[in-house]
Amino acid sequence: MSTPLPSTAATGGHHAISAAALMATYMQAVNISIPNAALPHIQATLSMANDEVGWVFSSYIAASAVTMSVTQWLAGRYGRKAVYQAALAIFTLGLVLDTLATTSIQFVLARILQGAASGPLATLSLAILLEVTPPARHARMGLVSTVCSLLGISTGPAIGGWLSEYYGWPSIFHFSLPMTAFIFLTMALLLSEKRVERSQPFDFFGLTTFSVGMIGLQMLLDRGERLEWFASTEIWGEAIASVLGFYLFIVHVLTKKEHFLRTALFRDRNLVLSTVISFALGFVLLPTLALTSPMLEELLNYPVDTTGYMTIPRGVALMGALVLTSLVPGQVDYRPFLMGGMTLVIYANWLMLGYSPAMDWRPVVEAGFLQGAGLGMLLPALARAAFGTLDPKLRPEGSAMINLSRLYGSTIGIAVVQLFFYANTQAVHIALAKHLTPFRVAANVAGPIGKPALVALNGMVTRQAATVAVIDQFEILMFAMLVVIPLVFFLRKPRPAG
Repeated sequence: MSTPLPSTAATGGHHAISAAALMATYMQAVNISIPNAALPHIQATLSMANDEVGWVFSSYIAASAVTMSVTQWLAGRYGRKAVYQAALAIFTLGLVLDTLATTSIQFVLARILQGAASGPLATLSLAILLEVTPPARHARMGLVSTVCSLLGISTGPAIGGWLSEYYGWPSIFHFSLPMTAFIFLTMALLLSEKRVERSQPFDFFGLTTFSVGMIGLQMLLDRGERLEWFASTEIWGEAIASVLGFYLFIVHVLTKKEHFLRTALFRDRNLVLSTVISFALGFVLLPTLALTSPMLEELLNYPVDTTGYMTIPRGVALMGALVLTSLVPGQVDYRPFLMGGMTLVIYANWLMLGYSPAMDWRPVVEAGFLQGAGLGMLLPALARAAFGTLDPKLRPEGSAMINLSRLYGSTIGIAVVQLFFYANTQAVHIALAKHLTPFRVAANVAGPIGKPALVALNGMVTRQAATVAVIDQFEILMFAMLVVIPLVFFLRKPRPAG
């Protein structure tokens, strides 16, 4: 069995290391959502099609999920500090390449590079925080780390909207460069190297087959509508890759005793059910942002910076509810909080079904606030559900499993809502346009109808169709959470402390 070499952090400097690790946690999270409100500027500069917008988020998240799984093995083999510094360097390179991109493909590749670096940054930052913190404060430090991560996701749209409106969209990536410099120098000077004497083998076959299955499925959903589905050779290739990847992964899991997700994890009912709920949570968390900002900017004509500001109440409610729920004593049953959080999220999405082109900012802020409060209540309660009955030795892997499910939930959720949005927009457009006969139009328009008037009329129909399609996607997100509510009744009570 491998044993860690002595040495953790250099003598002193624990506070500086903690600050740098928390900053890294915030930085990798804020870069998930910071392009959200800036998308109109990015699309205009890079000639990015509407159906490519989801790649800005899903490419980052999918790459992060893949590298997060292999981080502990890399740290054991090459050293935690070396891997951390390399991840920072790659993340910085991704930031620079984002600003230099001239095509949508170049931009997405830079986002993949960023995401690949963010996986080790998130995982190792938490490990470093716990190592330089006394065991009695581990729970509090874990909460602070979670708050920093959610703060990043919540404030990203506001920061990105303001910077892109007044300084151009490349400035949203310049925002993180001073942070990377501070983190790199702090860790280089104060953090000691740590590695294991003999690194454990890692299940690369399992990770590869699972990743191929997920990425193939995501590409199929992202590209299918544009390429007319199975009329395209590319879609056939992606479908075959996805099915083959999942098939090989399932066979591998059933025939091998150990793999990158240990079989023992799946024997704990609470962890398995919590993983499914976490997937649904991810399915709702980021896709809501991915839908709301384009709706406000393109359909309701809000300025980019205002769109970002309107996400702030959602983030404030999320963090406030998370902190308050985390302070609830451990003896209190967590299941009512799970149920309450899910109910708030569902109610918020139900309110979103009432959006219309005639509304002002209030319904958006109200629904966002309630959804944020529900998610903030849900996250700590879900953590207690997942780990309350789990063997403490399995908690690091269980945490990775929960995080992976939430990340993949977000990537699949973004792909699904984008897919149905464009399909529904076309369907509603056809349904509305077929009523625009020459006689109906002429009865409401004075004078002859020229080509500019027809173009304006078609634009109006397209906007109305897109508004209906956006609202339909909020209904999908509502049902995603509604479907997993019954799972709460199958969760066991946590074991008594000690």
